[in-house]
Amino acid sequence: MLAPGNYGVDAQGNDTSSPPGLPIFDLNGTAGSPIVIAGPASGPRPVFMGRSTHNTIRLSNASYIILRRLEVDGRNLDGFGVATQGPSNNITLEDNYFHGMGADQQIVAISTTGQPTWGWIVRRNLIVGAGTGMYFGNSTGDSPFVAGLIEYNVVRDVIGYCVQVKHQVAWGTLPAGMPTGKTTTIIRHNVFAKSSNSSTGGNARPNLLLGDQAPSGPGSSNGFAVYGNFFHQNPTEALFQAEGNVAFYDNLLVTSGAAIRVQTHNGVVRDVRIFHNTLVAGDGGISVSGGAAGYTQRVVANAVFASSAAITLSGAGATATDNTSDLRSNAPTYLNNPLADLGALDLYPKTGKLNPSQVSLAGLEVYPDWNVDFNGSVRDATFRGAYSGAGTNPGWTLALSQKP
Repeated sequence: MLAPGNYGVDAQGNDTSSPPGLPIFDLNGTAGSPIVIAGPASGPRPVFMGRSTHNTIRLSNASYIILRRLEVDGRNLDGFGVATQGPSNNITLEDNYFHGMGADQQIVAISTTGQPTWGWIVRRNLIVGAGTGMYFGNSTGDSPFVAGLIEYNVVRDVIGYCVQVKHQVAWGTLPAGMPTGKTTTIIRHNVFAKSSNSSTGGNARPNLLLGDQAPSGPGSSNGFAVYGNFFHQNPTEALFQAEGNVAFYDNLLVTSGAAIRVQTHNGVVRDVRIFHNTLVAGDGGISVSGGAAGYTQRVVANAVFASSAAITLSGAGATATDNTSDLRSNAPTYLNNPLADLGALDLYPKTGKLNPSQVSLAGLEVYPDWNVDFNGSVRDATFRGAYSGAGTNPGWTLALSQKP
């Protein structure tokens, strides 16, 4: 248990200690007895002050570690908030606050670059103004990130990605204990929001980008389940972009730009399921292309309001059924207050507008929480979009804060 206060500087604000930050090397708990490093349950936190010479929290050959209620102030220097320096598995980061990491788009709050990682839980963290919020894997594809759980985080005002999980090449030598059977990384109930400080032009990035799995062998059947998230604003890129095996459902997306793009990036487009999402977009709604032979892409029961093409499909494996679509300008016909600013924004359906008939959800029951809506209510399969109900929204008022 760590007391509140600034770690790494003296009372005058001068840097102290060597090594700086919080190195966690060769430290291993167990599933039943993890090692917990935490601040107080309430009140001020322990604050780790960033350096230009080191990443702040560093992990190597570590497992079953919980880091809870810490604050990392990068001081807009060059250090990452959390970074791996060696294989690390079953790491939990929860209820932490990351800020002061926005001096450059390449500075990351939480990173596993260069190391195979699995079993990470990233939960209820607040990341504000980073260059990139979370970056799992490596641009070379040689650092698989598998069996992760990313939930109830708020990542906002970032320059580049809120979150990216990189593609994977064929796995080489694996660390002991790394799962080789089929796993699913779950990304749920987060808020991913960009703002006026986001990169434009060639440096623009989606809020969430998911890369392909390994092309063959261990890891090739892995995938993602992305549900219950609120995506808000991206002026020059899509809110969500993906390839590989992906299920994307019960999400809310609001943007002046494009909403969803499924397309090849570094790998291939495989089995994709996009269902029960509500989109209000100033550009395109859902675009699916590049499906590899032998795979299918299904777009089912979405409510799509877009200023340009609502749903665009290409390839023999792509189909769209039981969706409701219209122009963005017509969204108020269907939804309570879809063109309002945050605070008044309300994407809940109006009575009698988004439940025209029963939808076939056959084959979708394999995904976690497939039968509940954005609010967690049991799904009525007549509704299109992320909500299952009409009239007054009984759930959360959309905001750039933690989803309850």
